Parts: sequence; structure tokens; C-alpha cells
Amino acid sequence: MLHACNEKESALKLLVMPRPTSALIVDDELHVHVYLKILLKQLGITTIWDAGEGHTALELAAEHNPEVVLLDINLPQINGLELLEKLKAAHPSMHVIVVSVESKPETLVRAHDLGADAYVLKHLPRAKILQMLSETFDTIAQATGDASSGGGGKPATPA
Repeated sequence: MLHACNEKESALKLLVMPRPTSALIVDDELHVHVYLKILLKQLGITTIWDAGEGHTALELAAEHNPEVVLLDINLPQINGLELLEKLKAAHPSMHVIVVSVESKPETLVRAHDLGADAYVLKHLPRAKILQMLSETFDTIAQATGDASSGGGGKPATPA
């Protein structure tokens, strides 16, 4: 019976605090875009934009104002930490989740210091990545209180 109560509490929490519904994936590897899109759709993200490098990411973020950005560290032209800094400077309330193979402690600390909401390692099992993203989305929903006041993207056709 306790398990059923927890499920009801989780469902109620989702009704009270809407999760993000739009995202920008910034990664230079096509298979990562495909993988992350599948995971995001499972978590209720309905609008997804893609960028393979930093300049395009900055343009898409300015144009669409996604509720969350999934950002790789190892990118061409502008590395992920530089891009994180630029995104947060231009959009201070934008939520950014680093998704990378880079696991050096100093990189994790730097990403946190620059304002990343979470840091997810790509090589983790799929279930763990889903759990981490889900928990981060819950935290984002709780912090914003209302998805409509948290930045919401302009309506667009998903990529």
C-alpha cells in the first residue's frame, strides 16, 4: 500500500509543478542527438531543437528560448564550458544540463560554478540517465513553480 501512496504523491507533484516541455540539444555527434531525443520524449519534452556547435546553439537559444538545454562539453569552435557561460550571461534563468563523457572533477566544478543545473555522464546506463534527467526536471519545475513563467519557448515544429 505504501508503494501506491508514493505513486499518487509523484503524480500529484507532476500536476502541481509542470516540468519543462522544450529543449535544445547541443552536441556534435548525431547519434547522441537521436539518443537524447528519445529520452527527452519519454520525459514529456515535446519541442526539441538541435545544434551541433556553439554558434548555432546561441542563435537557437536566442530565437526559441528553450526551457532546458542539454549541453556537451567537447564541442567544435566554442567548448561547452565557454558556451555555458555565454548562455547563462544571455539567459540567466535558462536551465542547462551538461551531458558529456568528460568526467574530470575540475570540469564538473567549473560547470556548476557557471550555473549548470546538473551534470550527467553519457556513459551511464540508460535508466540512470533517465532518472537523473527526471529528477533535474522535477527540480526545475519546483524552482519555477509554473512552466509558463519559467521561460517557455516559442511554439515551433520540433527538429
